[in-house]
Amino acid sequence: MSFFERLKTEASAEWRAYTEHPFINGLADGSLAEAAFRHYLVQDYLFLIEFARAYALAVYKSPRLADMREAAAGLSAILDVEMNLHVKLCADWGLSPSDLEQAPPAAEMLAYTRYVLDAGMRGDLLALKVALAPCVIGYAEIATRLASRPDADAATNPYRVWIAEYAGAPYQEVAAKARAHLEHLADLYATPAREAELIAIFKEATRLEADFWEMGWRAGQLGQ
Repeated sequence: MSFFERLKTEASAEWRAYTEHPFINGLADGSLAEAAFRHYLVQDYLFLIEFARAYALAVYKSPRLADMREAAAGLSAILDVEMNLHVKLCADWGLSPSDLEQAPPAAEMLAYTRYVLDAGMRGDLLALKVALAPCVIGYAEIATRLASRPDADAATNPYRVWIAEYAGAPYQEVAAKARAHLEHLADLYATPAREAELIAIFKEATRLEADFWEMGWRAGQLGQ
């Protein structure tokens, strides 16, 4: 069993809560309230800014030049590609760049991103990559499953563009590279003595990811 699969097995309850949240099912069949998705989009933009900081931290934490280059590529992908795609997606939902930049950060967004940054500050590059894994690798897994659902690509599904973006080859390649790098770092640094610590980081990051979906879901329930 790979290191990532072991993490998921040990965090099976948290992983199910994250990858099978009602917010995700609403994306797949198009039933998610628009207010939920709009709130998620705004907070996800702020989230990307903080995740860019995490990748910058990964450069600093990298013990080898190859690790630095991998982290720098991830930072560039967020700042130069993913954020631009996100702004374009938000524009389709009537959200301007100023709407995104001026939005107050939600407590769930702050809790998650601060946890990831703190895990990286306190630990090594492997600890930081474990904290990043539920998002980076998890989104690819979620989107692949959603894309297989019959209503995912229907013209009537307003969320088909989001699903296609994360299920598409470019993002799937990003996730595959992140997973391969995580496995490589684990081979080097994941001693049996550290396993419990790394599992605890993964569980908490996964729980905070589920809270991020829940944040959007609640906004939809409230009609905000």
